[in-house]
Amino acid sequence: MHRFEVWAPFAKRMSLQAGGEVRAMDGPDARSWWRLDVENAGPGTDYGFFLDDDPKPYPDPRSQWQPRGVHELSRVYDQAQFQWTDAEFQAPPLASAVIYELHIGTFTPEGTLDAAINKLDYLAELGVTHVELMPVAAFDGRHGWGYDGVALNAVHEPYGGPDGLKRLVNAAHQKGLALLLDVVYNHFGPSGNYTGKFGPYIVGSHHTPWGGAMNLEDAQAYEVRRFLCDNALMWLRDYHIDGLRIDAVHAFVDRSAIHFLEQLSTEVEALQAALARRLVLIAESDLNDPRVVTPREAGGFGIDAQWSDDFHHALFTVLCPGERQGYYMDFGSLGQLAKALEQTFVYDGIYSRYRKRIHGKPPAGLSQHRFLGYIQDHDQVGNRAIGDRLSQIAGMERAKIAAALVLTSPFVPMLFQGEEWAASSPFQYFADHADPQLARSVSEGRRREFAAFGWNPATIPDPENRATFQNSKLKWNELNLPVHAEMLEWYRALIRLRRHTPDLNGGSPRKTRVSCDQASQWLRMDRGKIVVICNLGKERCFPAPRGARILLASQEIEHTGQEMRLPPDAVVILEAAECATLPDGSEMTN
Repeated sequence: MHRFEVWAPFAKRMSLQAGGEVRAMDGPDARSWWRLDVENAGPGTDYGFFLDDDPKPYPDPRSQWQPRGVHELSRVYDQAQFQWTDAEFQAPPLASAVIYELHIGTFTPEGTLDAAINKLDYLAELGVTHVELMPVAAFDGRHGWGYDGVALNAVHEPYGGPDGLKRLVNAAHQKGLALLLDVVYNHFGPSGNYTGKFGPYIVGSHHTPWGGAMNLEDAQAYEVRRFLCDNALMWLRDYHIDGLRIDAVHAFVDRSAIHFLEQLSTEVEALQAALARRLVLIAESDLNDPRVVTPREAGGFGIDAQWSDDFHHALFTVLCPGERQGYYMDFGSLGQLAKALEQTFVYDGIYSRYRKRIHGKPPAGLSQHRFLGYIQDHDQVGNRAIGDRLSQIAGMERAKIAAALVLTSPFVPMLFQGEEWAASSPFQYFADHADPQLARSVSEGRRREFAAFGWNPATIPDPENRATFQNSKLKWNELNLPVHAEMLEWYRALIRLRRHTPDLNGGSPRKTRVSCDQASQWLRMDRGKIVVICNLGKERCFPAPRGARILLASQEIEHTGQEMRLPPDAVVILEAAECATLPDGSEMTN
């Protein structure tokens, strides 16, 4: 016996096709749910729904398995069947995390969840604590970034389906690695989304870059919010995922008394208590609004952490002075990088030329562990016209400086796949739409988008060409080449240093002090006894902190005891003998 149920307020009649038979469904109830118990159905049964007189059976909006793709029938999946062996695992605290973002399709040659298992030892040895998967919810086609998911409860079948994800999570936990999952609650993909046949999941009263907004506040929003919260709880409960990264929360339009993020954080906290497992929520937000990561008790939404684009943009633009297109026009000075390191947000209530308005608010009093720091991620690499990486844009030595600042910053550090060995593979935007008109629209839209930034359209890879996807796959044999092995050892050393240095693990605000000289292009960051000095300009001498010893240096440093000579594009990390007390009572290294 299996109960089939579906929320369908748009339907006057509903029928169920299950196991080859069609039966009328009971309903609707007061909240527009339709139900039917079927005696001979269970795990493995294929099913779909007929709405009114439409002759096509549609997949279940809450389907947990789409074995033949998002346009075909759903299949009943038994969440209780998998044999877990991770009962003793507890995710490390987010404050101590080193996060590694990866895309299943390009992380390995095979591009599957099972193939990723073979790389877990490598990640553990690197010093990673949390592996963050780009979205794995089912989408149209064989390959894509995953942000066009349409069956949000189902795992993309070409990756390995639901059991494949469970095998990866279970194996990661055996290696001591936590698993985070990227989820998309702000839109559905353009192909295979049939939710609009059933009910008002999307509303036209508000607009986003992808069209109408998710229905979080209009009529019948309760069930849409329930749909999204249930999805989050499913990943955490049934797949043993340790946390979620919530895509583009700035695209949510919700003026409810209880914001959707507040509801979500409340329900996840309750699940955490019930499971006795540490769970986290991380938001992507460009609002520079501290409420996102402020505890609910203090009037915030209660999200544990968020990505910090201001730090990325400030760091990227000083390393790559020629980059000033789009949102980069708001950045470019060492003073802004210093402000990001000290105060998290650069735009904290000041005017933004890019936005042409006042933007942001100071995150006063919030731990800097509530913010992730990074120099590469899927957006900042993949949304470039040719998907080139920092080492290709700025060079290896400046890429080493970036790594040093990310991994000694007061933020929770995040790496993007292959960054740690300066991978030569680009990460380009790719898709696989079967509809020729949609595929052509995606390709042409990509060219128009970057032509507006002055790029030659002929150089922009076609997202729908399979070669664009293949070119984005990591080349693991590069690890044997000297230049890549050198970068990998640099990252390993930085991660070891962070893990074993208490002064690099504090997140309290106002504990990081940064000084810089825009003309000479040097920057110094003090974190307790740890001093980080970067030289982005011409060679010059720096006063050496009293009794300092060199912990790490990206190039050979002349250190006489009283002064240091840093080559251009070099960074050195020092341990000083003592700290001095500043007038405000905080400490700074002498």
